[in-house]
Amino acid sequence: MNDVFFSAAGTATCRRTALRKRWSGTGARLLTALILVASALGTAAQVPDDPAHEVLPGVTQEQLEPAYWIGRLRGADQTILDADEIAAHNARMREREPSLYLIEQLPATLEAEQVRAWIEAASPRPTRTLYDESGGEGSARALDRLEAGLDLKAIPQTQVTRYGLLVRRANLRTFPTHLRVFSTPDDRDIDRFQESALFPGTPVAVVHRSRDRRWLFVVSETYAAWVEADAVAVGGKDEVFAYARRAPFLVVTGAQVRTVHTPERPEVSDVVLDMGVRLPLAQWPADEPLNGQHPGFGHVVELPVRAEDGTLSFARALVPRSADVSRGYLPLTRANLVRQAFKFLGERYGWGHRYDARDCSGFVSEIYRSFGLLLPRNTSAQSRSPGLDGVLMDDRTGHEERLRLLRQSQVGDLVYIPGHVMMVLGQVDGNTYVIHDTSGMSLLDDDGALRRYHLNGVVVTPLLPLMSDATTPTVDRITTIRRIRHDR
Repeated sequence: MNDVFFSAAGTATCRRTALRKRWSGTGARLLTALILVASALGTAAQVPDDPAHEVLPGVTQEQLEPAYWIGRLRGADQTILDADEIAAHNARMREREPSLYLIEQLPATLEAEQVRAWIEAASPRPTRTLYDESGGEGSARALDRLEAGLDLKAIPQTQVTRYGLLVRRANLRTFPTHLRVFSTPDDRDIDRFQESALFPGTPVAVVHRSRDRRWLFVVSETYAAWVEADAVAVGGKDEVFAYARRAPFLVVTGAQVRTVHTPERPEVSDVVLDMGVRLPLAQWPADEPLNGQHPGFGHVVELPVRAEDGTLSFARALVPRSADVSRGYLPLTRANLVRQAFKFLGERYGWGHRYDARDCSGFVSEIYRSFGLLLPRNTSAQSRSPGLDGVLMDDRTGHEERLRLLRQSQVGDLVYIPGHVMMVLGQVDGNTYVIHDTSGMSLLDDDGALRRYHLNGVVVTPLLPLMSDATTPTVDRITTIRRIRHDR
């Protein structure tokens, strides 16, 4: 697709590599041995056994263990919200939060104006220059072709509202294309056409198809965008939403698990299941093999599958007993919040859920989803949501007042700055510590110079020393602290 999106003038120049003389004989072997020894020594120096060793300024090895933070808590296993209170929270979110879509309440037929409005809001024509993976610059003609791919003229004046279930983890895209585009020529991480991802079993309203027929525009509860057509199985409204409510059910409580490899049924083999995915448990004879395997050493679940014509059916699959899963949602406790957050520690940052990972708002959403609790998808909606309690800050909130509010924060509280969210772990020597999924952080060195740390993953950091620039502490950019609980 690059030749479609980018003009020839935007082609990146190739790097030239200089020829080097080859080492041979004893000298080369000696050099190789020295490099290996130095590498081993360097690795050993970076990972000492000392729990007090700092992996980052202010962050010790022992603070990378959930037990460290749980051990500092009082009432760590006390239930914060029970199942009824979580259900009330979710109902309040659906009633008040404007970024959520009540897709089950859509009318039986959709008007063209509504469908067009959804697509135009999700797929605006870029107004700034974008670059491809080789650094090539986009062209107006390429944007025209992307817009033509939306096939807006083909939207019928009225259409029957159709529903489906996701059958695999699938990316949500701004446009119906795999083309990756970036804000700068040397950026390779943040694809500006990547929006989010949906997971197996997620209900969606299917409202349009791209011109090439390979993509569907879908509306889920938390997001509306383009998804590959083969990731969705279309079925009746009743069966789609009955699946999402079926009990008893299994919840994925690890960062990610997979169904058992199943040669007999490839459509339910090695299916990727992220934290918080809910799967109905299925009845199966205890002594009868399922897909060639004894069922007693796994959990028998039912998964949605897609027929060749795109229609929905269901098939039984096995999740191994060793998988990090729970029968029903986890109890919402402070200890469990810490445990769930640390299951992502060190995972690569994935803008819009790229790299089979997640970004900062996806990180906190999936932690809370393992308790059955609903959050908006993006940080902007989370931070402003009328369905969430919290403390708002603005330019009139002074630095000392911000420090006071942070000292009152509790485990699981969500701290927002523009474009980012962090989850509070606790207080150590008056400093608030957070766990978050971030590209990096900046601190002032001893000489007052600003130093940038490239992190690009889920990390633990102190909050107070973080700097947004050479003169602005990150604390002074906090917009909201959210507390998703009732104080008792």
